[in-house]
Amino acid sequence: MIREETVFGPIFSRRLGTSLGINLLPQKGKICNFDCIYCECGWNKDGRNDTVLPTAAKVRADLENMLEHLRRQEVKVDSITFSGDGEPTLNPEFPQIIDDTLALRDQLAPTAKVSVLSNATRVHLPEVFKALCKVDNPIMKIDAPTNELIARINKPAPGYDIARVVEALKQFKGNFILQTCMLRSKEYDFDSSRPEVLDGWMEIVRQLRPREIMVYTIDRPTPAQGLEKFTVEEMTALVQPLIDEGFKLQIKG
Repeated sequence: MIREETVFGPIFSRRLGTSLGINLLPQKGKICNFDCIYCECGWNKDGRNDTVLPTAAKVRADLENMLEHLRRQEVKVDSITFSGDGEPTLNPEFPQIIDDTLALRDQLAPTAKVSVLSNATRVHLPEVFKALCKVDNPIMKIDAPTNELIARINKPAPGYDIARVVEALKQFKGNFILQTCMLRSKEYDFDSSRPEVLDGWMEIVRQLRPREIMVYTIDRPTPAQGLEKFTVEEMTALVQPLIDEGFKLQIKG
């Protein structure tokens, strides 16, 4: 179970290189409107001992200190990445934090990209969408094509609707990155390679036409037991139709 400081790392990311993380959720807890069976941060119920969200002022101060330290140490940062213990856009000061981060990036780490890992549940909110449009890499998650299938793997909070998420993501006009985790689970009756999952997911990809698609599988301990990962070769074969159609895919085991 991972619990992150407000600014942590840098760590090596399979998808983003040397990544300095920003956690906009509690340092000793977890707040998320998903409860994914594969989440490396554990179940939501196990992260309720801390509900204090970092303020924009704290994030700015911690990030400035870390970037100045890394510059003195001559450590190159490829990505300043909003991830952490839950959904980053749930922090009410998310738009201000994005503005502050971009300013600090330009000043102290001008070659770094700013990335946001999000489950895309709040893209329909104008202030969240506007903030996401400012970053280099808005990375939005869709693991399955229907509400029923998403309920099995992501366990979203009440009110989630994949159709609304897809409509909201169309606002990007393709200028975003789609990320998808592929896995199998007998207990949760989910398999990313089944036609009911794969075909519908590919149709969503064709609707949204993201500039890049990140396909990956589980790599760390998960709260649900018995999950099975896919090999890179298996995932490549599954998404081959999209590759043939000219989509840019990054596939990580």
